[in-house]
Amino acid sequence: QVQLVESGGGLVQAGGSLELSCRSSGSDFRIMRMAWYRQAPGKQREMVATITNGGSTNYVDSVKGRFTISRDNGKNTVYLQMNSLISEDTAVYYCAAGMVKLTYWGQGTQVTVSS
Repeated sequence: QVQLVESGGGLVQAGGSLELSCRSSGSDFRIMRMAWYRQAPGKQREMVATITNGGSTNYVDSVKGRFTISRDNGKNTVYLQMNSLISEDTAVYYCAAGMVKLTYWGQGTQVTVSS
């Protein structure tokens, strides 16, 4: 069983930065695909960024050039560096993991961007 614990959320002014972290339990982290999703109030959950076990990344268009996903296999941790935050980035951010399908999900961390 894999457990994912997110941290790093909070309140930030527009234009500011935050870094989210997600630590995974278990021994298979290095071979898992990892992802960050978010869900804003009244909206569907959307993929923000993904990173494969080989380090290939993918982003939703709205965050390209502002957000960076990375992973540290030695620490079983995936990160989401968020820069130039805007009010539309306000959401609960979830970490997800899996071999092919994203099977495991964290509890989420709130990010609020004030304008």
